[in-house]
Amino acid sequence: MAETEETPQIDETRLQAIRRRIEEVAGDAPQLAKLALEQMVTKHNPDLKGTGGSAGRVGAQSGNVSELTAIANLKPGGADRLKRIFGLVNGNFDGAQKVGTLHNMRFVFFDNDTRILFATAYDGDWDTYINDFATKIPDLMDLLFASVEGWPGIASPKVKDFIAEHQITAAGWFVANPQVTVVDVRRLQRMEHAVNEFLDKVS
Repeated sequence: MAETEETPQIDETRLQAIRRRIEEVAGDAPQLAKLALEQMVTKHNPDLKGTGGSAGRVGAQSGNVSELTAIANLKPGGADRLKRIFGLVNGNFDGAQKVGTLHNMRFVFFDNDTRILFATAYDGDWDTYINDFATKIPDLMDLLFASVEGWPGIASPKVKDFIAEHQITAAGWFVANPQVTVVDVRRLQRMEHAVNEFLDKVS
């Protein structure tokens, strides 16, 4: 049978090693689950170049994209204050676009509004990302995190320690396009708009 994209050739020795490792990790899983796991490993697209590396001080990185997940206690009344702020902008902080490496960020209240989860995906390493927040949207950061217990202020030399202490590295995560940065996305959008404009003129 000819080789196709759907059934890539894989060295038999490597396949045996993969199966042995799957058996070690998922030995008590149903056989169908083991087969699914084998398919995930053997049919992974090498062009995506996703990795399970480190973002630096804290957090995971896949290709160019990193993750940050932090959990912190809120000051009394902090959740109400933040909900009023979120309500003013319908929960959407477009101003954060000033941080050119930011893919997304979200805030979630839990434990009867006494704690908050902050999660984000960004390009590059941890230190550079925190520096971007501190230099590009410092007022927004202090507005949002002033409701968090112990927040030292974005300009404080202690802010990185504070964030790192509250951050939890993801045990597992997925990035659809790990090599595509925010800058790449915006460039591709500009190219698409230009092509569409050109086509509109000549059609």
